[in-house]
Amino acid sequence: MRILEMSFSTELGRTKVIRVYEAKESLTGPEVSACMDNVVAKNVFTSPGGNITGKVKAQVVTTSTADLTLV
Repeated sequence: MRILEMSFSTELGRTKVIRVYEAKESLTGPEVSACMDNVVAKNVFTSPGGNITGKVKAQVVTTSTADLTLV
């Protein structure tokens, strides 16, 4: 599974992380940056840390699952 994690700064000095599951493999840095700019500009998410004020970082987390045989 690929998870896009976008981290934002808030007006109270905290970090707000927004995760997008099943992120496509062809994502680019400029696409994610533009998306994050929209999140900041439109101010549609609420947070206990206050309004989102800027971008901090973005990363794609890839997870894998392995089944175990139970005896």
